[in-house]
Formats: sequence, structure tokens, C-alpha cells
Amino acid sequence: MLTVDFSKLDLPPGSWVLDAGCGSGRHLGRAFRFRDVHVVGIDMSKKDAGTANRTLDCMIHEAEDGGGIKLLSVSDITRLPFKDESFDVVICSEVLEHIPDHLKAVNEIVRVLKAGKSLVVSVPRYLPERICWALSHDYHNEEGGHIRIFKKKELVGILESAGTKCLESGWAHSLHSPYWWLKCAVGHKNDEHPAVKLYHRFLVWDIMKKPLLTRALDKTLNPLISKSIVLYLKKGEHYGS
Repeated sequence: MLTVDFSKLDLPPGSWVLDAGCGSGRHLGRAFRFRDVHVVGIDMSKKDAGTANRTLDCMIHEAEDGGGIKLLSVSDITRLPFKDESFDVVICSEVLEHIPDHLKAVNEIVRVLKAGKSLVVSVPRYLPERICWALSHDYHNEEGGHIRIFKKKELVGILESAGTKCLESGWAHSLHSPYWWLKCAVGHKNDEHPAVKLYHRFLVWDIMKKPLLTRALDKTLNPLISKSIVLYLKKGEHYGS
């Protein structure tokens, strides 16, 4: 399930892409499909970084004409182990809401991005996330959980203060908001609840089959109840001067 729209990104051969907080590698896998694009993923979870690594290994094995370089690392987004201006694209999807020092994390992802290049950041949207918090205390108080809710204007201000310019914003995953509201209402880790299991089956079916009806429904509902907001930004040419 992709949150980032890759059609909005310029990824010519030889590009280096960083997914800061890559999880199991969904965005890395999509970036790696571009010819000769090199991907780097970091995550605090050794398990998730291992899953992403195995997924990309399978893609390399199945590729008929070769591909780019892939590197996975267990690293802290507030202390990225890369030189200034190392990447052509940086993705940070559904990460900043987890980070205690989110300002330091923002400065780091901007630091390692080349001037004039693209940054994509997504976080849970304010109202759907606020509903989750209202329905479940445990949802946002567990270790590693969501510790803040961003408003769009606030997040854009933070990112632009760090040396970027927001060019476009979008929404994603409206059909997932009711699923999380349901989970929060019955216990956010109660995956065996019949209603949760049924809705999860629907979401898996939708992701796999991509029927036109649900695609149209998702597009219609996104302006109202999207689970995520996605910001497409560009780093200034004179960053740090």
C-alpha cells in the first residue's frame, strides 16, 4: 500500500533515494522498480529493516536486466549516518508522529537531501487521527506509538523553516480511516474482533484487486476523511548558506 505518488517524483537512472523510516520497504520496493535507481532504507526496527532487505533481495534476483544498489540499515532518523546532500529524493512516510525530537529529525532529512531535490513527507491527517485518540487511550500511549498530531499548516511551517518549499499536498487512504476508528473502538490490538477481521479482509481485497468502484470511492472520500496527508516539497538551492 503506497502513500507516496511516484509519478510526482523525478527519478532518472543513477538517482539515490532514501526512505527514512522505511518499515517493511513498501516505498523502497516501488522506487527500486525504476531502472538503475539506488535505494537506501533506514529504520529503528531491526525486524522491519530485515523484511525490507529480503524483499529487495527477491526483486534483485527476479530482475532480468539488473538494477540499482540497495542498502538497508538500522539507524536513528535524528542521527542519519550520511553526508550532507547525499540523496536525490528523501521519503519520510508515517514517521514524524512517532519521534520525540521531530524537529531534529526534520533537520536531518533535509540535511542529507541535495539542493533543488524532492522531499516527500506524510503523517496521519489531523481529524481522523484525533478521532482515534478520542476512541482509545491506549492507541496513542503505547511505546513507539503516535505521540503527536500534526495540523497541515504546522507541519508545512516546520518543513519550510528547515529549508524546503512545499509545492503540493495530497491525501491518501480514506478507506483506512474507518478501519482504525473501528479498531480503536473495540481495542486497537483486538485483531480477532469479527468486524475488524471483516474490514481487514475488505482492505486486503481492495489493495490486491484495485476495483474501479473502490478506487473511485477512495478518491471521493479522500478530501474528507483521508488517513494520511502527503506533502511534496523541494529543498532550496541556497540551503545552509
